[in-house]
Amino acid sequence: MNKVNYQRELEKIILKNEKNGVVPSLLLHSCCAPCSSWCLEYLTDYFQVTDFYYNPNITDAEEYERRERELMRLIAQQPHKYPVTFLHGDYEPKKFYEAVKGFENCREGGERCFICYELRLRETALQAKKGGYDYFTTTLTISPLKNAEKLNEIGEKIGEEIGVSFLPSDFKKRGGYLRSTQLSKEYGLYRQNYCGCVFSKRESCDSMSGKV
Repeated sequence: MNKVNYQRELEKIILKNEKNGVVPSLLLHSCCAPCSSWCLEYLTDYFQVTDFYYNPNITDAEEYERRERELMRLIAQQPHKYPVTFLHGDYEPKKFYEAVKGFENCREGGERCFICYELRLRETALQAKKGGYDYFTTTLTISPLKNAEKLNEIGEKIGEEIGVSFLPSDFKKRGGYLRSTQLSKEYGLYRQNYCGCVFSKRESCDSMSGKV
């Protein structure tokens, strides 16, 4: 079975909307400013984007607030064809811990991460439905460490359940991840070396210290 090229699917949707003279609304779940940088630069040429910051996996409140401030600074400083609005999500680390209970010892990139994907995408879809957006999606597919296939699979399933269209993507493709690193340097963005949860932080620290 051939793998789906999700970035190509996104480009097809963009082309169709352009032919129809449509500029759809998009609720974009954002994990942080560095990952959002290229996604916003790219998507705001074709969509009216609202950037939704919702990341209950970030278990340190100071870290959560720092990433949110950087994201808001990026939005304010980065030029966009269509203006970007910002939507603050509730900070709910307890919800994350409850969702991943029993999966604490999974390695990064495994089942615990998939549960986390679903937690964040479901809230994004609910907000998209509530706000009457045409699409919802996430910046998470820009990371080489995130499973884009799983993210798209979960997003599509949730979109069907809730009744709002999920926008497919694999933002790391076509030089997207490289561009995000360039933009991060250009704007002096704070970059972290772990996704945000205490488990990924521990694994990152163990890796740097040489522990297995």
